[in-house]
Amino acid sequence: MVRPLAVRRHNEIVQRLRAAGSVSVGELANTFGVSHETIRRDLKLLADQGHLDVVHGGAARRGMMEPSISQREAENAEGKGAIARTAAGMVQDSASVLLDSGTTTEALSYELVGRPGLTVFTNSLNHALTLCRVSGNRIVMLGGEIDNNDEATFGTGTATGIDSVRADIAFIGVGGFAEDGGMTDYSAIAAETRGKMIVAGRAYLLADHTKFTRRTPFRVPSMDKVAGVIVDRQPDGALTKAWEKLGWQIIIAK
Repeated sequence: MVRPLAVRRHNEIVQRLRAAGSVSVGELANTFGVSHETIRRDLKLLADQGHLDVVHGGAARRGMMEPSISQREAENAEGKGAIARTAAGMVQDSASVLLDSGTTTEALSYELVGRPGLTVFTNSLNHALTLCRVSGNRIVMLGGEIDNNDEATFGTGTATGIDSVRADIAFIGVGGFAEDGGMTDYSAIAAETRGKMIVAGRAYLLADHTKFTRRTPFRVPSMDKVAGVIVDRQPDGALTKAWEKLGWQIIIAK
C-alpha cells in the first residue's frame, strides 16, 4: 500500500513534469528531503502507471524520451550517411578525434574504418568496438555509467575522461534545437556531457534535418565554442540566421 505522503509526492512529481517536461533525481530528492533511491522507486512506479518515461538521471514527460539506438538507425539513414561521409573528409591522417555516441556518429565510425593511425576518444561502446578492430588505431574509451538506451557512457566518469583529453576535431550528436538555434538534449546529464565534448576539440555538430524542429528539454552549454554544423539539407531561414548569429559554419553534406 502506498502511504499518503508518497501519494502527495507522486502527484507533485507529475505536476512538475507537466510544467517543466523533465526532472532529475537529485533535484527531486533535495525538494522532498528523501533519498535518491526513494525517488528512483517513485519514478519507476509512475513509469509503470504510464505517467512518465525514466531517463538517465531522472524522468521525462511521456513521449519525450529519446528512442532506442535500433529505432534511430532506421530514421533518415541516407541523410546521416551523407553527413558521415562529409565529416570523415574533414579528418586528417593520424588525427585525434573525439566521437560522441549516436546513430549519425555511428555512420561516421564506419566511414573511418579505412583510416588507420587515428586516436579516437569515445563514450560509445559500438564506436569503440568498430574502430578498435582497425590495425594501427588507438581507441580510448571514456569512462562512466553505461546508458543502455544510448549504449554509451555518461556521468562523472565520462566528464573526467573528457577533461583529460585533447582532440584535433570533435563530432557531436544532436538531440534537437531550441528556437534560438542552440543545441538541446533529452537529459541534463547528456547535455552536460556534450557541452564538455564541445570544448575538447574543434567541434562540429552532426544534425540531419529531422532534428531541425525537434525540441528536447535540456540546453547544451558552450554553444559559442561550436565551430560548425554539418547537415543533410539547408535549414529554413530562421534557423540559418540563428546559426550564423552564433558564428557557426554551416556545411551541407553532398
